[in-house]
This record gives sequence, structure tokens and C-alpha cells, in this order.
Amino acid sequence: MKTYRQEFSVPYRYDVHFTRDVFAPGNGTLADEFARAAGEMPHRVQVFLDSGLAEARPGLTAAVGAYFEAHADSMRLACPPETVQGGERAKNSRAAERVMESLASQRLCRHSFVVAVGGGSMLDIVGLAAALVHRGVRLIRVPTTVLSQADSGVGVKNGIDAFGMKNYAGVFAPPYGVIIDPSFFDTLPWSYWIGGVSEAFKVALVRDAEFFAYLKSHAARLRARDESVMACAVERAAVLHLRHIASAGDPFEFGRSRPLDFGHWSAHRIEILSGYEIGHGQAVSIGVALDSYYAHRKGFLTEVEFDDIVGALLACGLPIWSGVLERRNADGSWAILSGLEDFREHLGGILTVTLPSPIGGRVEVHEMDAEIVLEGISRLRQITRSCSML
Repeated sequence: MKTYRQEFSVPYRYDVHFTRDVFAPGNGTLADEFARAAGEMPHRVQVFLDSGLAEARPGLTAAVGAYFEAHADSMRLACPPETVQGGERAKNSRAAERVMESLASQRLCRHSFVVAVGGGSMLDIVGLAAALVHRGVRLIRVPTTVLSQADSGVGVKNGIDAFGMKNYAGVFAPPYGVIIDPSFFDTLPWSYWIGGVSEAFKVALVRDAEFFAYLKSHAARLRARDESVMACAVERAAVLHLRHIASAGDPFEFGRSRPLDFGHWSAHRIEILSGYEIGHGQAVSIGVALDSYYAHRKGFLTEVEFDDIVGALLACGLPIWSGVLERRNADGSWAILSGLEDFREHLGGILTVTLPSPIGGRVEVHEMDAEIVLEGISRLRQITRSCSML
């Protein structure tokens, strides 16, 4: 037998810019991203807009066109901006295929660019399509929701839902660049505004106690739609996510540890059980509360810490419980618990759940006691009902 070992490394670099009014003609952030790229200029670019965003901002398509005209030396539109439906229900293979069909019709090459402007689900759809066409067309993300700016929009994952499971199909493909613009926040419905804060809580609880204290002390202002506080929270959460991707030693998740999926084993199941009536951010908030109770019962968090976590989530306007947690299967089993098996499969066969220990720190467990999980559901229901009576 002969063995030839092939080994090489490929460095990745992408910049995450924080700016305002990205499509104002005088803002050079986006144009500079094209200017630093290899290949002949002006670069051909295809722009996709989240349909919900385009509806909320009727002048956005014209603003994009005007921006490209103002920077025609470095970039030109292959066609007028197209819309892609956002939202979790749209995150499927057919949506990705439609984007690929559009890219094929414009005959974009590997030195062309795709610019995706929208929420997390829309970025996933376009990102997956861009990663598959020609084995990778350069992608610039412009996330426009709190959740996508704080978390998914700055990461390296692109995925769609399939076969009843969240993000079942997808690829790891880092973007060419990311531009975060808080001026898009004014278009967000309340549920999208506050839902994204759950991802900030998630990363704070397992990585940065000081950041959790900031979220807790500014909960009322976050609830009141204070854009300056939200912009600060988004930036801090995004930087924590970036640091984890770069420094944890597993950016493409070959291992089984998923600290940034704290609270997600139940959150993904909650979304599916609710038929996506419960958004990702709200589902993560419930999942964080449930796993925080579990951490408390296992001695990783004090009762004071658990109360602080639940109190801060509620003060922001985030939920900690939903009736779908108590849904039963036809055989009488608890539907939520199947989320653990889905998570085990997604992780590679061995369950690994990250829990806060203490706030700002973390511990990994490889089994979850179903009785404690169900006890946690009951406790969170009691807290929610007590609050509703005040």
C-alpha cells in the first residue's frame, strides 16, 4: 500500500465595515471593496435585494443604480437589482435555484461579484447560490436586520432548510466583504428589531460577562428602539462572533463543539413546530432561557444569575416560553425533545451542548436530562404567566 499525504492551507480574509448610508453616492465603502479586488475593472456586479426591504424602501432600487453610476470606474451592474423573498419559509432549494438561474442568465464569471442586501434568510439563499455557481462567485453581504448584522451576516455559513430540518443543506464559504449599516434599522418591524438581540445575549452569556451587563442595563432602551444602543450592541456581538470564528480553531466546524449554538437545539425545533410563526430571534431567546435554566439546575449558574438572564430577556421584550414547547407527538412523546436528536446528527453523532458557566464562561455537556428540560419548560411557563398578570 502507498499513501501520499496532501496538505495545504488557504488563508481567508474579509473586512467587516461599519458605516451609515452605504448607498449614498459619497460613501466609498462599497466602491473601495471592488477597487481592491483582482481582475479587470470595472467589475461586473449583480445585486439582489430582500423583497421585504425593497417594499419598505421603495427608493432603494434607484439608490443602488445611482450609486453604481457614481462609481462606474470600479463597478457596473450586470442588470437592474433583483428581489429575493426573505423569511425562513422562503429559505429552500427552489429559492437558491432561482438565484442561480439569474446568475447564469447574466453570465457572471468567477471574477464577478454578487451583492446581497437583506436579512439573514435572504443572505443564506443568495450566499449558497453564489458559492455554488462556478464553485464560488465573490459575495459581498449587506445585512439589514439586527440578527443578520450581529450574527449570521458576518459568519462563514450559507444554508437552506430541507427535509424538515434547519440549515440541512449548505456550505462554508466566507464572504469577500461585509458592510453593516444601522440606518436600515428604521425599516424593521418590532419583532425583527428586538428578535435579533437574542443573538447578542447568546454570545455574551458564553463569552463576555461585561457585554451581558451592558445588555441588561440597557434593556429598556433596546425595547424603546434606541438606535445608538442597538448599533453598539450589534457591533459588540458581531466582533465576538468574528473573534470566535478566527480564534477558536474550527471555523468550518469539523469538530463537535458549537459555542455559538448555545440555545439553538431547542430554538430550531421551536421554529419548525410553530410553522415558522415564531421567528428565529424569538426562538433563540426561548432556547437561551431554557438552557440557562438547565445550567442553573446542574450547578453551572446560580439562581441569581438565572434570574438575571430571564429578567434581562423579558425587559427587552423577548419571550422565554411558548406553548409549542409543550406540544406532543402522536405517540404522546414531547416534540421539543426531538430537537436534541436533530442537533446530535448535525454535530456528527455525539451531542455537545454549550451552557454558560458562569455568565461569560462556558461548559460543554454531552447529554441532556429530559426531566430537567421538561422541568425548565414548566418553570419558564410559570414565570411568563406571572409577568402577564402584573
